[in-house]
Amino acid sequence: MSYDEGLAKRVREALLDHRDISEKKMFGGLAFMARGYMFVGILGNVLMARVGPDCYEDSLAKPHVRVMDFTGRPMKGYVFVDPPGFERGSDLSAWIARCHHFVQSLPPKKP
Repeated sequence: MSYDEGLAKRVREALLDHRDISEKKMFGGLAFMARGYMFVGILGNVLMARVGPDCYEDSLAKPHVRVMDFTGRPMKGYVFVDPPGFERGSDLSAWIARCHHFVQSLPPKKP
């Protein structure tokens, strides 16, 4: 599966002010990494959002958000956001900020 290049461009633009962000092709899509952790990704035209366990239920209650069941099982702490859920730039930025904030709270990854 490929990923939406237009969405990738929007995510990159939203991350211009962030340092140490990397991109990695994974899951047949594109993942954006901070501190070695994936925090958002793109699969087709859908946003993968790592919101963490504390924001999981709240995130699922939002419109256009669904369980991330990429492996056939729900991945707690991760959600899929369908395109209407990040159509506005402010919505996309909010998802990115929420996910980036979560990975900043995680312990440093071991090399």
